[in-house]
Amino acid sequence: MKLRLFLFLFLYAALLAGCATQAAPPGAIVAAERLSAAVVAGRTTKAELLATFGPTRSVRFDSGYEAWVYQSPAGGGQFSEFVVLVNPAGVVSKTRTNAGTRTPTRSPSTP
Repeated sequence: MKLRLFLFLFLYAALLAGCATQAAPPGAIVAAERLSAAVVAGRTTKAELLATFGPTRSVRFDSGYEAWVYQSPAGGGQFSEFVVLVNPAGVVSKTRTNAGTRTPTRSPSTP
């Protein structure tokens, strides 16, 4: 009887612990300095982004443009965002850095 109770409590605690942990964000986490130095609007291509930083969260628009979001550690468990707008030809059009910080967000979309 005591063994059953112990096993039940152990399994219950393991299940609760699994629910309490947070999975890693699906996007690539890259140092902000690397991103700003390597990504140049009008020159960097989608293929270069994938080769250099790997896949990340993205949104594809009907116009053919894509917005890719990379995250950079900002200290204290927070992250800043580096947003890249890729044109239909596969070349970076614009970049933007989110000055604020936030925790990583989840998104199922990848390029």
